Amino acid sequence: MSDYDRIAQAIAFITRHATRQPTLDEIAAHLHLSPFHFQRLFCRWAGVTPKRYLQVLTVERAKTLLADSRPLFDVADAVGLSSGSRLYDHFVHLEAVTPGEFKAAGEGVTMEFGIHDTPFGPVFIAVTARGVCSLEFVDDNGVDDARTSLAQKWPRARIRENPGKTGSIAGGIFNGNIAPERPLSLHVSGTNFQVNVWKALLHIPNGQVTSYAGIAAAIGQPSAARAVGHAVGSNPVAFVIPCHRVIRQSGGLGGYRWGEIRKHAMHAWESARQGHAVTVKGT
Repeated sequence: MSDYDRIAQAIAFITRHATRQPTLDEIAAHLHLSPFHFQRLFCRWAGVTPKRYLQVLTVERAKTLLADSRPLFDVADAVGLSSGSRLYDHFVHLEAVTPGEFKAAGEGVTMEFGIHDTPFGPVFIAVTARGVCSLEFVDDNGVDDARTSLAQKWPRARIRENPGKTGSIAGGIFNGNIAPERPLSLHVSGTNFQVNVWKALLHIPNGQVTSYAGIAAAIGQPSAARAVGHAVGSNPVAFVIPCHRVIRQSGGLGGYRWGEIRKHAMHAWESARQGHAVTVKGT
């Protein structure tokens, strides 16, 4: 069992019992680990203690983050960004597939993919010469499903495994090594509406959250929160396009294409690295 699998089990247990604040001994016993070994494992992964992580789970904290966050349209103009714009936080260049390229179904395009370990479990990453076109978290048979999905979307593309090509990209994404002088390029396919939503997501600061309504307002369509939700769920590049940072207006976490527990884990991981997990009122 990987460290992430154990962490996911711990997070699931903590989430189910958050209202009664389970003790370190209880959580460790659930994982069949000693309290000492469990705490060391959790701190190594999340950067905070399990007790501090409990604070990240509270709806009150999520509401505070929503209340304190600046509207996205005050942070940057999330619509109409040129492909060369330096986007907030990850320094990501997002370039949409043209209608002609979509019609060609990948003809003349080589897509290389690899499977790599991350703090949130294994990922399937596929790239073209112009950037990352797919990033999905995979479990069990997910690798075959991800490759099949890519082939169905781009039936005329040449698809081959090349983990040497994708390994450095995965390291840069999940080890925080994306630098302004070497921006990460994304080469994605979507409707104009979806692309605008994905660009807006790139402006949510690390360790912060916004609501579906906040995204709708940022793209100039304040009544389109439901449609935003569908576009968020269609995100082709997990984590990099941070759809996990979108939560319900009520403060509830909401669903996640790659599993709610993984979404919890991302919030804990990012919050720990931004210091938010130790600044909650009442601690």
